Amino acid sequence: MTAQPDTMMAADAAGHSEEGRPGAAAAAGGLADATSFKAAFGGHPAGVSVITAASPTGPVGITASSVASVSAEPPILAFSLASMSGSAAAIAAAEFLVIHLLTADDLELARIFASPVSKRFTRSMAWTPLETGEPLLRHAGYALRCRVLSRTPAGGSLLVAASVVEVIAPAAPGEPMVYHRRLFHGLGGHTVLPGS
Repeated sequence: MTAQPDTMMAADAAGHSEEGRPGAAAAAGGLADATSFKAAFGGHPAGVSVITAASPTGPVGITASSVASVSAEPPILAFSLASMSGSAAAIAAAEFLVIHLLTADDLELARIFASPVSKRFTRSMAWTPLETGEPLLRHAGYALRCRVLSRTPAGGSLLVAASVVEVIAPAAPGEPMVYHRRLFHGLGGHTVLPGS
């Protein structure tokens, strides 16, 4: 999948290349070089989510691989935005969000919200606005309704922290989807390592 303006896939948005090889241990300024960093995270699987929000021009959403749990008590999560255009800009400005933790059955949703040219929030997508306005994808995995706590510039990205105000459980939780080496994967019993 190639990087697109509305895509939040962390490795792609950073310009990850499969040919990337570890370079020098540190670049100027005492930091690791970008090629080594991309090579490390290109091989590190990440969960896949779709983040949605209401905006003055209608519902918006993007695919993300940067959502991470920060605290359980109180429940707080964080994610990064590598682009400040299109839907990502609307997500960055929103006060409330819904983060959908995708399952292996949600491949089409992941693809649609990763592309800025795909039609989103169509009737066939099975979505509905919550009473508070944010769009809910009804057939995705767990949905976390969040209030944004902070926005912090970090390098060329924006780090967003949010408190979870509501957890909407799916009717039947599925196996999780992960993003690894520029491809989507489904995890299941066949991926469990012996002795774990």
